[in-house]
Amino acid sequence: MLSKIDRGVLYMLAGALISAMNGALTKILANEMSALEIVFFRNLLGVALILYALKHTAPKLSGGKFYMLISRGVYGFLAMILFFYTITVIPLGEAITLNKTSPLFVSILAYYLLKEHLSFNTIFALIIGFLGIILIVKPLGFSISYAHFLGILGGFFAAAAYTTIKKIKDIYDSRIIVLSFVGIGTILPALGFLLAPYVDAPEAISFMFPIFSMPDTMYVWSLIIFMGLISTLSQWLLTKAYSASKVSIIGVISYANIPFAVGFGWMLGDALPDMYTYMGIGLIIIGGILVSKK
Repeated sequence: MLSKIDRGVLYMLAGALISAMNGALTKILANEMSALEIVFFRNLLGVALILYALKHTAPKLSGGKFYMLISRGVYGFLAMILFFYTITVIPLGEAITLNKTSPLFVSILAYYLLKEHLSFNTIFALIIGFLGIILIVKPLGFSISYAHFLGILGGFFAAAAYTTIKKIKDIYDSRIIVLSFVGIGTILPALGFLLAPYVDAPEAISFMFPIFSMPDTMYVWSLIIFMGLISTLSQWLLTKAYSASKVSIIGVISYANIPFAVGFGWMLGDALPDMYTYMGIGLIIIGGILVSKK
């Protein structure tokens, strides 16, 4: 019989694999539709699932601080669109690694917004993690591509969403919090589609205003539905993992999605990372693990 910790590790490994698979599906779908359309359909499915869950069992928490609930949704949407966009333009392993910088930003935001103490060990972990970022976005001349910058920014907004959740988790039902994310993640892309014909957006943000095109093949629809299903499965496995084991252990195992993503990316045609990128990935993982131990 598996121990409680063993089950948690297995749940997280399965969740990490499916999370990386979700990234691979995004990369495949990017050949058929824009990143914003992928976000729109993924969140639309999420809205349907959450509304069904709420209809089945009504929320019990009273709520409050509505502006923070909206903030969580906006931060979550920005994190998702930046993450999905970077998946379409840089190797999958690099995109997921830059998104996994969110624990580093959470520590910084928790210090400023939640008044949490930053220990020497945490500061050391942050330095290690940000050195890893520099190595991934290239050390020679310390240049940084725009796509890599957006990947880092996506990690920051993910951290902002997580920090907001910490402030409202005791006053809002978790399903309401998720609904704010998928709901705003459906409404804002729809606005982008409506404005697209009338907005001459600069190239740097043109991915936020694509012309909407309804998928017209069963192949694309099947990929969209499959993505929605495995995204939900990934969240369920993550929840089960954190319920079955210690947060510090699961936090370490969660980084398994990076090598999984590198493998999926290679199968989809991405070049394998160079030595500097491997070193950067390693440092970000170490920094994230050290922060998670706190």
